[in-house]
Amino acid sequence: MNGNRMIQLQQALSSENVLISFSGRFTQGIIEELGEAVKNYLENENRPKNDIFNIFAIFIEQTQNIKNYITVKEGTPAHDRVANSGIVLIGKRNSGNYVSSGNLIENVDAPALARRIDRLTALDKAELKKLYKEEMKKDVSPGSLGAGLGLIDIARKSSAPLEYSIINIDERFSFFTLTAII
Repeated sequence: MNGNRMIQLQQALSSENVLISFSGRFTQGIIEELGEAVKNYLENENRPKNDIFNIFAIFIEQTQNIKNYITVKEGTPAHDRVANSGIVLIGKRNSGNYVSSGNLIENVDAPALARRIDRLTALDKAELKKLYKEEMKKDVSPGSLGAGLGLIDIARKSSAPLEYSIINIDERFSFFTLTAII
């Protein structure tokens, strides 16, 4: 990357008040290393422990969601393109923070994902708590990557409804972004 592009990137990150960013392939090892770095960064900023916990937890959930989507696509023609598309940011917004993530998804997966997030954004905190408890009681189906609690947990820890976008890239892929305000 040449100097001018690097300056443009730095200015874009600065204009969005980005504190931490990572773009690339998400593996369990990278998520753990990034998680430790995020935790240390937030602790050095002397933030309240509850804020540190919520930012850290949402960061981990969002990166795990990207990794899990990549895992589901293993062995498919989409895998390589999807695997290298992940990005996650932690930044400041007004009096709080945000955690944003993004990655390529196959267009066929977009409608169900949008419905799931729309359902969560329509619920208040009490309804999210109830849904979380209901989902906890369900059996995890063989081959699944969890009980589907990640998005619910992110919504519960957020101080505002989740923000998302699905931007069509081409006939096969869209870019999905998710932002949680803390």
